[in-house]
Amino acid sequence: MANTPQAKKRIRRNARRNEINGNRVSRIRTFVKKVEAALEAGDKTAAAAALVAAQPELARGVSKGVLHKNMASRKFSRLTKRVAALA
Repeated sequence: MANTPQAKKRIRRNARRNEINGNRVSRIRTFVKKVEAALEAGDKTAAAAALVAAQPELARGVSKGVLHKNMASRKFSRLTKRVAALA
């Protein structure tokens, strides 16, 4: 267990950040799932609209530090390719 006041403070802060970051990642996953659901349904317009909504969420995750920039870039690239192939 933590002994110093600073270590106790870090535990409290880490718990708060963990909750906030978990919410951020969950929100990003929801946006990505909307794109994937539209792709499964074969609805190109809905998939394109969901992709446009998902891009800023992925970028926000990178800027907040909850996603690696290459992972977000790869995910967006692959989703874009799948939406384009839907034609």
